[in-house]
Amino acid sequence: MEPGLRRAVVAGGSGLVGRRLVRALLDQRVQVQVLTRNPATLHVPAGASAHGWEELPTLLEGADAVINLAGEGIADRRWSASRKAAIRDSRTRTTARLVEAMRSCERPPQALVSASAIGYYIPRDERPVDEGTGPGSGFLAEVCRSWEAEAMAAAPLGVRVALVRIGVVLDREGGALPKMALPVRWFAGCKLGSGTQGLSWIHIDDLVAMLVEAARNPAWSGAFNGTAPEPLGNGAFTRLIARRLRRPLLPVPGFLTTLATRLLLGEMAEALLLQGAFVLPARAQSLGFRFRFPSASAALEDLL
Repeated sequence: MEPGLRRAVVAGGSGLVGRRLVRALLDQRVQVQVLTRNPATLHVPAGASAHGWEELPTLLEGADAVINLAGEGIADRRWSASRKAAIRDSRTRTTARLVEAMRSCERPPQALVSASAIGYYIPRDERPVDEGTGPGSGFLAEVCRSWEAEAMAAAPLGVRVALVRIGVVLDREGGALPKMALPVRWFAGCKLGSGTQGLSWIHIDDLVAMLVEAARNPAWSGAFNGTAPEPLGNGAFTRLIARRLRRPLLPVPGFLTTLATRLLLGEMAEALLLQGAFVLPARAQSLGFRFRFPSASAALEDLL
């Protein structure tokens, strides 16, 4: 068991990252309580328990850490006004509800590890950014600022708050990588847009390790970039996928992929695919965090 981490409450434990996090915590003999809207139907691994939101604030009383990953999927479907509201509210209102419950605790949790996203920085040019860089503009940047502000409201309660701005999570079971690899496998891969826009990624094993360290280590306070130390342009990353799968890439002009992506996905295309940032995990590295997969080639070798 990690020092100082005996009981953790995980909100959003049923998602891609949450499921892996719960298993990792259990492997370290941490008592894991998963906060969910449907505790009766959620399957959790042996050793964990599922709890409804109506159990707040009792569930948070005396917890060593609360890890908040809750939120609607950003890329699940095309953005409409109602979809954007759901993306925003599922993050800000959930986080606000957690912090409000902490106010009612006699012994608030020692730490709140709250997910954010590198959308905080987008759009950016090709210059690398770190945690000292100011926010970008647009819908995702606005969501991230509001989301983080709700989490930081726990700090005056004596709760240590760590914000993890998560990049593109690479995993073989789901998320972005299978979708990116599919056209390459079928000899239809190509860069998107100019191909120079930043793609800041992280192997899921490294992200889970980072979340656990943020929950455990008192030095982790404030904002941290949940990205690997080798961000790449979209074109360079796509070439690595093609090399790993031994497939050629189509020489499609950037303006054509830009047009097609915009027609297919609308506003979401700009924010998630055609814009980007080269985001460095400066603060995690300064605290001695070591990546198992620091390079994209190593991550893709493991996952593809």
